[in-house]
Formats: sequence, structure tokens, C-alpha cells
Amino acid sequence: MRPTNEPGSFLRIPLADGSFAYGRVLKLPFDAFYSYRTTSPDSDLDRIASKPILFRIVVRSPYPKSWELIGWREIEEHLTQPIVQFRMEVGPFRRCTIFDSLGNSREATPKECIGLEPATVWEPHGVEKRLLDAFMGRPNAVLERIKRELGQ
Repeated sequence: MRPTNEPGSFLRIPLADGSFAYGRVLKLPFDAFYSYRTTSPDSDLDRIASKPILFRIVVRSPYPKSWELIGWREIEEHLTQPIVQFRMEVGPFRRCTIFDSLGNSREATPKECIGLEPATVWEPHGVEKRLLDAFMGRPNAVLERIKRELGQ
């Protein structure tokens, strides 16, 4: 097994309701989180890797000790695709910039940023809350605030 922060590492994440979510370390600084939740710990990397990705984001490190390293594999092609995000300037013009993990960027309207991942560094507990909200079909407070700022 390789270190927790090495790209390709799988993480098992305990959630507040006693269930487990699963993530993957990508090329730094990004991590991916699977649309997969279990009521008991799962270590089957094939099963986990076969699930769709909910989101790819930056998580403040180090990971908490509760995020358990459960294995490592080379990263699959679909997880190496550029990650597209946006950032929005605060102020009267509310300009947005859309950019990707390859260094491409362009100015955009707030409307064009709707549906993209905001360029935010998430605290681990915020990631756990976002995962549980997604699994429970609830809106996430952080994402809802960002949507309001975009004018949604």
C-alpha cells in the first residue's frame, strides 16, 4: 500500500450517520469522491472504482485519521481528465472566471458558471457533510449559498 496522499490511493470515509463513503486521491491537489455509500466498511477496490464520481475537489490536508487508506491503484483514464471549476469576484460586476486543471482560463458570466464546481478548498468535515447530503438527497448549504451568489 502507498501513502495516503499519493495519487491513486483509495480512502474510506466514515459519515455522521454511521455509513461509509469512498474517495480517491488524484493528481494533487485534487481528490475524487464516489457515488457509493455502504453501511459496513468495504475494501473491494474493483467495486469502488466501478462507481460514478460525484465530484472532484480540493480538500484541505492532512486528511483526518478517520479517513482510512484502503488501497492503491494506478488512476484510470477518466480520472485524469481536466477538472473544470470557476471562481467569482466579489463586487458590483460579479465576474466569473472558468478555468481547468491544465491552466486554461477565460472570463465568463455568472450564468455560465452554473453547474460547475466552485474553486473552493473544502475542510474534511465539509466533505463528509456534502457526501451525506448527496446520499440523502438533501441540498448542501455551502453549494446552495454559492448558487445564490450566482443568481440561481
